[in-house]
Amino acid sequence: MPVVGASHCRRTCNLPCWTSTLVLSRKMPEVDYVVLSEWFDWIVKNTDVSMDLIVYLRTTPETCYQRLKMRCREEEKVIPLEYLDAIHHLYEEWLIKGGPFPIVAPVLVIEADHDMQKMLELLEQNRDRILTPGNQKHGP
Repeated sequence: MPVVGASHCRRTCNLPCWTSTLVLSRKMPEVDYVVLSEWFDWIVKNTDVSMDLIVYLRTTPETCYQRLKMRCREEEKVIPLEYLDAIHHLYEEWLIKGGPFPIVAPVLVIEADHDMQKMLELLEQNRDRILTPGNQKHGP
């Protein structure tokens, strides 16, 4: 899943992927979708949610599922692999293929199907691109 500059950006930028998946899987009532969409539109129009980089920690749905199981959080126990697969597909369509939602900042893709030590190494290798404004570029 992508990591975006700030937590409010993470929520607002990811909202279309999450809500689309929930609506398509019929886990979100239409009225909830309308309310969230209106809230999302208001936030984007009335607050500064600009960012200079989207960091996409790209993992397979299977890796995400295994990590959920290892974390053992009560609220995550009900998340099926099929849901993670649908979310993954939407993020791939959005951040890799450029649709169906606008990409509002350059995307840095970091392959994240690695153990913690390797992930720390990859994040350190990309530290300047992530933390220094102006060092970003589109693509991996």
